[in-house]
Amino acid sequence: MKTFITAVAAIAFAGAMAVDTKTAMAEDGPTLKAVKARGEVICGVHQGRYGFAIADSQGKWKGLDVDFCRAVAAATLGDSEKVKYIPLGSVQRFPALQSGEVDMLSRTTTITLTRDSALGLNFGPPTFYTGTGFMVRKSIGATTVDQMAGAAICVFPGSTTEKNIASLFKSKGMKFTPVVIESSKQLVGAYMSGRCDVLAMDQAGLPGHQQYDAKKPADHLIIPGVYSKEPLGIGVRAGDDQWFDIIKWVTHATFNAEEWGVSSKNVDSMLKTKDPNVKRLLGASADLGKKLGLDKQWAYRIIKQVGNYGEIYESNWGPPLSLARGINNLWTNGGLMYGFPMK
Repeated sequence: MKTFITAVAAIAFAGAMAVDTKTAMAEDGPTLKAVKARGEVICGVHQGRYGFAIADSQGKWKGLDVDFCRAVAAATLGDSEKVKYIPLGSVQRFPALQSGEVDMLSRTTTITLTRDSALGLNFGPPTFYTGTGFMVRKSIGATTVDQMAGAAICVFPGSTTEKNIASLFKSKGMKFTPVVIESSKQLVGAYMSGRCDVLAMDQAGLPGHQQYDAKKPADHLIIPGVYSKEPLGIGVRAGDDQWFDIIKWVTHATFNAEEWGVSSKNVDSMLKTKDPNVKRLLGASADLGKKLGLDKQWAYRIIKQVGNYGEIYESNWGPPLSLARGINNLWTNGGLMYGFPMK
């Protein structure tokens, strides 16, 4: 009897697995349907932060967050340029995503428990790790955070940075005067004009403002160290699992491509590889795209048109910013970037 029950259970399990495999073939969800219908991805980005998202004088956007918008467009629409960028302040960003004004939020947004659970949002894998940092004018004489007591600090409202500073200064028994401005341009301008002593934001954003916005970069000091954990990731509305899966696997495709040595320069020749991982990634074998509601070459187009993660990083953080990758390196090089198996 026991053997019979075990056999029946095994058959039922096998049947369930067969059903799961069939239903895993994705049908277009509401977001992908809308994206295909309009022919572009609407992406919420920062108003202006070097390395992440900034528009040039012709209105062309550049940055790591921008490149992930482009990667999603390449995967879903076949063309990385089919993106409409919506610059959003720190207070505006979540309502814009919740209301459907944007399809995705790729805007230096820290993944936190509250944001992930209470705002009706989901977040993909971290695309960049950073932490709260400070830039000061050398004229105030501060070279450490402990010497910043009483300083006026420029900070974005509604940001994790704002909360981090309050906690940090409280823990040290120090006071400061917050200068809270929503506009990125006005916030940086307030610091550069002397309205505040300190500019606070994700540390990775500071070198660009020092390099490009200061009349004399040497007059400004970026305080060593980071003072919080800020894993930045792409946010989407909860309730559309297919779109969430696309965001996740677009990100993992860039990590895996770098790890497996596939770049925008060699991706065509790599179509002939015998490496099973690379063949699956590029659609040369299997059809992983079908499970996401995409075609076979979704990841090939990401790499061909945008690049692997290393290429994305270098194009935005290379000279003159020359920001060392540190923990944003691949896990095989001592970093935290770890692509999930693509099988």
